[in-house]
Amino acid sequence: MLYDLLKSRRSIRMFQKKEVEKEKIDLILKSALLSPSSRSIRPWQFIAVTEPELLLQLSQCRTPGPKYLAAAPLAIVVIADKTASDVWIEDASIASAFIQLTVEDLGLGSCWIQVRERFHTEEEKAEEYIRKVLEIPEEFSVESIIAIGYPGEEKKPYDDSQLLYQKLHFNKF
Repeated sequence: MLYDLLKSRRSIRMFQKKEVEKEKIDLILKSALLSPSSRSIRPWQFIAVTEPELLLQLSQCRTPGPKYLAAAPLAIVVIADKTASDVWIEDASIASAFIQLTVEDLGLGSCWIQVRERFHTEEEKAEEYIRKVLEIPEEFSVESIIAIGYPGEEKKPYDDSQLLYQKLHFNKF
């Protein structure tokens, strides 16, 4: 049941030293391509990164940095053509969530690393740094990086009793 999957999905920042199988990577990427987008423009694109040196460089993309990314066997960089859609941020965010849910369904763990509006240094945005490292064309913006791998830590699922029910409203605020 999807609800159980949502409850068990937690941010994983420690990964086993185990490669993610190509079949699983393919399923994750195909799932990303199935994510909805406004007016079916599909401005997003995805860069699967498995090379350890690139993962290390990406782990230094922002301050403070997601150092755990260097130990992940896989990262998917979610980018979108900002000239193609005025809601590329929303579309790329939905795709990022689809990636994370697919990862969880496959028995893997993930962590969303926010890139847009974050900084590598005081003078350089994280997006600019990543664009150089991965040779991304200028018309694309980077929304997120999803770190993926076999979990190296165990986290308990969310408990229904701890949900913030006060944030739910019906008909009116």
